[in-house]
Amino acid sequence: MRWQDLAPAVGASRRRSECVFVFRSEIIDDAAAFEALAPRWWELWAHSRTATPFQCPAWLIPWWRAFAPGELAAIAVWRGDDLVGLAPFYLENKSSGPRLLPVGISLSDYLDVLCSPGIEAAVAAAIADRALAIEWSQWILPDLPAGAAGFAITHPALEAGELIDHAACPVLPIAGDDALAVCIPARRRRQLRRAHKAACRRGCVSIMPAHADPKAFFDHLIRLHGARWAGHGDGVLADPAAEEFHRQALPLLAAQGLARCWLVAIDDAVVGAYYGFHHRHRAYAYLGGFDPAHAEESPGAILIGHAIAEAAREGAREFDFLRGQETYKYGWGAVDQWTMRRVWTRGMAQ
Repeated sequence: MRWQDLAPAVGASRRRSECVFVFRSEIIDDAAAFEALAPRWWELWAHSRTATPFQCPAWLIPWWRAFAPGELAAIAVWRGDDLVGLAPFYLENKSSGPRLLPVGISLSDYLDVLCSPGIEAAVAAAIADRALAIEWSQWILPDLPAGAAGFAITHPALEAGELIDHAACPVLPIAGDDALAVCIPARRRRQLRRAHKAACRRGCVSIMPAHADPKAFFDHLIRLHGARWAGHGDGVLADPAAEEFHRQALPLLAAQGLARCWLVAIDDAVVGAYYGFHHRHRAYAYLGGFDPAHAEESPGAILIGHAIAEAAREGAREFDFLRGQETYKYGWGAVDQWTMRRVWTRGMAQ
């Protein structure tokens, strides 16, 4: 375990004074110790300026339990008893050499490190210094969103890694209590009205919040997502490890008020499910499913319209459709925002 002195200068009128931050960094390679970070981790996550739901312990701890695809190598940075930085990484052994990757990769639409506000650059430098003590041939940070703390990672021994566009995340700006009338294109509003009318012709339509009962909701989501993707790759939940991950994560997310789960029913039949998140002023549409027998009633569209309206009512300013350039997202008026991918090779760090 190495101690580091970092001394960023802070201005005070004409006179310059210095505030010395003494950081202690460590590599956590034990799953129990990783999970024991949760209370301090939640505090850091709540204060981090760039955090999304994909960086919280309710998401990443279940991910590691379900997948654990390599050797855990999480980097924690402390100032006294305060956790001021966290970079959940792991080492994946490949024939070409070990790669340092973020915990949560693949199923997380945004990946980043967490840094305490006001000292992001110093904490990111401490993370880089500790990462250089790990034996990796490549260090990859994919899916960094705009403004990510990970962009601040720098070190004298690290040349600037390759930075490229990685994935498009269509995002819809929303505002006001009547977001559907103001923010959604007219064509989509007409399609949504037709969907509601078609559903009402089939029976009594009801949209129900379901995050209070995560297990029952997820049972419906598994059934409907599987039905939607049957014969077309079967969907992400066909992987037993992915299902187990979500079954662990969803109750934890719901307990923290982050989950937004909705079901739509026609008469007594649940025909659509929507799984998303809400954090600060942003809503995230993560996953859904619907009964193909009710495709003409567009239960997926009905649920997205409802989710947008509810997100606006809760004060969201953006509705994020997350990764993927599926045509339906642009029909709602969403515009691409790109994540970035940064890669360092060990040769750069020599």
